[in-house]
Amino acid sequence: MQNIAKSTTRILIVDDHPVVVSGCRSLFASDATVKIDEAADAKSGHKAFLTRRPDVTIIDIKLPDVSGFELMRRIRKGDPDAKIIMFSMNDDPAFVVRAVEMGAQGYVAKGDDPRTLVKAVRKVASGENFISPQLAEAVTFSGASIKANPASQMTARELEILRLLGRGHKIVEVADALDISYKTVANTTSLLKQKLGAKNHSDLIRIAVEMELG
Repeated sequence: MQNIAKSTTRILIVDDHPVVVSGCRSLFASDATVKIDEAADAKSGHKAFLTRRPDVTIIDIKLPDVSGFELMRRIRKGDPDAKIIMFSMNDDPAFVVRAVEMGAQGYVAKGDDPRTLVKAVRKVASGENFISPQLAEAVTFSGASIKANPASQMTARELEILRLLGRGHKIVEVADALDISYKTVANTTSLLKQKLGAKNHSDLIRIAVEMELG
């Protein structure tokens, strides 16, 4: 019995699309050694992580409350050894690089062959890193465009604030969502305008939308 317990891989999927979660479940349906839990947003995802302590956490970047990047930051703050795979529609090489810089061990695009996710889980669970081949190639040959992408100029916190502003959140709402002060958000917003060459608040929102931060 002890050997069976050791071989079990516990996966937490944080994604607000039921079809995606159902698809992930079906990928591992024939494997009795895999146990899957799910959450639909960052808040419940963080709670599930703390409760379930999964071996691998699969996180969508675009979540309904805060982003998958912010959820990964929160998880890794409490558990630096957490094994995380970012699973997203966004296949921009700059986001792949940012995810790895933040500590993700894997990155798989939702447009990849579904079997790629299975391979990623196996690799990451065993302590290896995994980026789907197409994304890895894109990162390798996109050095200039990655540097030119505004995302490469921003910290994870700045990206999160810009994303929430782009979704129409007011500064006070951003502060509440990220549990930081109004002044911190206001100061960061001013800094972002300088970094991104935004003339005003509306310009900043336009940039966020164009970057498809969601």
